[in-house]
Amino acid sequence: MENNTILVIDDDKNILAIIGMYLKKEGYGVATCERGDAALKAFHEAQPALVVLDVMLPGMDGWSVLEKLRAQSAVPVIMLTAKGDTMDRIQGLDAGADDYIVKPFEAKELLARIKAVLRRSAAPENEREISFPGLSVSLDNYSVLLDGKQVEMPPKEIELLFFLASREGKVFTREQLLEQVWGFDFFGDSRTVDVHVKRIREKIGERPDWELKTVWGVGYKFEAAK
Repeated sequence: MENNTILVIDDDKNILAIIGMYLKKEGYGVATCERGDAALKAFHEAQPALVVLDVMLPGMDGWSVLEKLRAQSAVPVIMLTAKGDTMDRIQGLDAGADDYIVKPFEAKELLARIKAVLRRSAAPENEREISFPGLSVSLDNYSVLLDGKQVEMPPKEIELLFFLASREGKVFTREQLLEQVWGFDFFGDSRTVDVHVKRIREKIGERPDWELKTVWGVGYKFEAAK
């Protein structure tokens, strides 16, 4: 059976207790950590299915913890923060977070987001890799290969490219992409989609065989030559 442990990293003991109670009631295992500088050790010990990570932590802040986690793992991460500004949300998602929830929050809301993120990350094994001439995108090891060479991309760019490429020819609006790639409960500015598409294009370019296209007035699609 796969590990269903959720690692919760927060320096507020009350929050740890409340989240832990709800998670255990739903059948999840729970591991906790109260310091940013102890987070990586806790992560390696727990080998969690998902991490709930507070931004404000002693020893090391949540952004730094997220950066270090992303350097070695694509495990889903939900950020907890007291900041609710849209740009803060975009910062977290661009840094590799899978979702973002603002304090104070209802434990039931966090639980719903955890379930949604886990569902999105559990794509069937036969649907986790897509290839076109000169391009391969894999969610198994979160890699993008261009002409056989690794292209460095953060997880969210890889997920967006995979989503569009695996639905070749279909047009998606920015709102649909936010819902499908970032999650139905991310009420962010749709400009974050434009930013991610721009970065992907800068890294993979375009070929006669395929192209990440803008459909003006609608959204984006990945189109392959017929």
